[in-house]
Amino acid sequence: MLQHSTLTFLKDLHKNNNKPWFDGNRQRYEAAKQDFEQFVAALLQKLSPKDEAIRSLNAKDCLFRINRDVRFSKDKSPYKTNMGASISKGGKKSPFAGYYFHCEPGASFAGGGIWMPEPGDIKKIRQEIDYCFDEFSKIVGSKRFVSVYGDLSKDKEFTLVNLPKGYEKDNPAAEYLRLKSWIATKDLSDSELTSASLSDEVTKTFEALMPLVKFINRALE
Repeated sequence: MLQHSTLTFLKDLHKNNNKPWFDGNRQRYEAAKQDFEQFVAALLQKLSPKDEAIRSLNAKDCLFRINRDVRFSKDKSPYKTNMGASISKGGKKSPFAGYYFHCEPGASFAGGGIWMPEPGDIKKIRQEIDYCFDEFSKIVGSKRFVSVYGDLSKDKEFTLVNLPKGYEKDNPAAEYLRLKSWIATKDLSDSELTSASLSDEVTKTFEALMPLVKFINRALE
């Protein structure tokens, strides 16, 4: 579980996203950061025995910095108003598929997959889906996956209007070959974040995604 104080800090940061306020509340931030890190460590302890690719990770390998990169953004707010962790082979900067936990009051979720990979990796993933569509369809159509996620995200941001070159319109995998990201997410309420069962529930959410993560990483490897 996460502490109520962690969520309260993030809510207050949302209202006061500036360096003077952050500096004056740095002790609160450090406490929230430690709370989040301990939670991610608990997730790793539960998940890593079932996915050998992440067994060498520790929580710090997975945590994103709270500072925003504002160099190319119109929004110059210096801090993120969420805490995020990417549990992937090689850590948070890895090009591999993995699991993601996002803590943001009113907008939290758990899930994963692979987000906006490089063009060469996109080609490999599409080829694997095309060649092994029976296997892929069983993964995303399994009762466990559907009960948690419904389906992969078909957001317009991640989807081509037309099939990529080399694939016919009647390809049975067409809806998934058009994707540029292969991700699935489950929303989490604030009350779930502070529940004693949070780590167990998020672990189950990640386990439902594990066959997809392993399928994608097989294509990349």
